[in-house]
Amino acid sequence: MKKIIIACVVALLGSVNAFAQKYALIDMDYILKQIPQYEMANEQLNQISKRWQAEVETLAAEAEQMYKQYEADMVYLTQEQKIQRENDILAKEKEVQDLRLKYFGPEGELYQKRNSLVGHIQDDIYNAVKEIAEKNNFSMVIDRASAESVIYASPKIDISKEVLQKMGY
Repeated sequence: MKKIIIACVVALLGSVNAFAQKYALIDMDYILKQIPQYEMANEQLNQISKRWQAEVETLAAEAEQMYKQYEADMVYLTQEQKIQRENDILAKEKEVQDLRLKYFGPEGELYQKRNSLVGHIQDDIYNAVKEIAEKNNFSMVIDRASAESVIYASPKIDISKEVLQKMGY
């Protein structure tokens, strides 16, 4: 009977090891800060974003000024003039919305610019992580920077420096 129990325990422990999964962590913020091209691209994107935001705000201020002028002149305007001014204000507000969407929308120019400047860096990181994960048989690699639910992780499983070395940094 003892032999059967021991055999079952050994078989159970062996099967648990067979299904054990290996995990690793990376810190994407740390990796990106170590890549000079990323920092330059990020600065360029910030400058473009500020310029476009100023353009949108200028147009929005024009629409606001048109509305204030309309309110001030309302008592002197005929019905036709009121309608014309309201249409002008609505057209200006639509122009502001369209410009904001053009620059900052989901498929806007800022998104496209970010992809062109940073996309290849992210692809390189992904490929380096994938190679390291396959080489070391990691079942999963978790980004510590974006995984808010990771409270503690051993520094032993952080492969961020290895990823940077793989990329040549």
